Amino acid sequence: MRSTQRAFLFSAIALSMSLSGCPSNNPPASPPAATGGSPAPAANAGGGGGNASITGAGASFPAPLYQRWFSEYNKQNPNVQVSYQSVGSGAGVEQFTQGTVDFGASDTGMKQEEIAKVAKGAVLLPMTAGSIVLAYNLPDVKGLKLPRAVYTDIFLGKIKTWNDPRIAQANPGLTLPDRPITVIHRSDGSGTTAVFTNHLSAISPDWKGGPGAGKTVNWPVGVGAKGNEGVTAQLLQSEGAIGYVEYGYAKQQNIPVAALENKAGKFIDPSGEAAANTLAAATLPADLQVSITDPEGDNSYPIVTYTWIMAYKTYEDPQKAQALKNVLNWSLTEGQKYSEELGYVPLPAPVVQKVQAAVNSIQP
Repeated sequence: MRSTQRAFLFSAIALSMSLSGCPSNNPPASPPAATGGSPAPAANAGGGGGNASITGAGASFPAPLYQRWFSEYNKQNPNVQVSYQSVGSGAGVEQFTQGTVDFGASDTGMKQEEIAKVAKGAVLLPMTAGSIVLAYNLPDVKGLKLPRAVYTDIFLGKIKTWNDPRIAQANPGLTLPDRPITVIHRSDGSGTTAVFTNHLSAISPDWKGGPGAGKTVNWPVGVGAKGNEGVTAQLLQSEGAIGYVEYGYAKQQNIPVAALENKAGKFIDPSGEAAANTLAAATLPADLQVSITDPEGDNSYPIVTYTWIMAYKTYEDPQKAQALKNVLNWSLTEGQKYSEELGYVPLPAPVVQKVQAAVNSIQP
């Protein structure tokens, strides 16, 4: 019951986040380091002291970190209010394209044909990065290892029980239960799904030729749930379940995660260091969009992605444009110190510099 209540609270917080200077349901209070330093003056960070109300919608993958950013920024700058709805990357791209929000968010960025449909132009900004983990609910099993072919076949429905010989072979020191595996996957249009299925397609011809990759796919097996929040809640409630979520969701709810075999044949636990190793193997091109499907490196975690905020190139309201630029630049600098605490990866300094240049290109 306690786990269910915690999952419900977590879901409610992340699904609809409207930060307006009132006390908010944030994650646990940050350590002293998170509040140290000299906050930016409200007048400068708030666009000359004017009021601004900014709305955004999209990916659930970064939602806990965005929630924290916008809450902390609002404490320092009460005149700037940012409301972010965690609706999934697919809906985020759609709302951004339709112009019903001030910014969108997606774990896969945008395709060129999608960008072409945005009347005010689009600036794609990688704001943070994180790992997609395979979290599982087996109360007496810790330290699970899953080879590449094994976790692919679990999601293909070919491996059906936890004591399957192929899982047991990779985990000789564990006592695995004779119980069915319940796969939990996303039911909505999801950038997390796109990143996960692009990885599966890169490592498995059977997956590439079957379900394939995309924000939505025809899952061979499993139960669907909406958002990273929904998958997390289902995992907490379903003994014998396995599902893919952003690492921070599993970390905040203390759900065990599997060590995954990477391209070099090493089993890697998700961590900030392992994710940073993955990012180091990828170079951001001029448009700041990159897909990391199967990274090189002995110590690289195999499923890592940047996640993007989508801003317009031009805004009709100069005050809102400046306020948004200030929020984004704060998030890229001061805001990065909250990343590790919530299970995300602080952006490397060279990446921050590239993204700041793109932020500063936004015009009122």
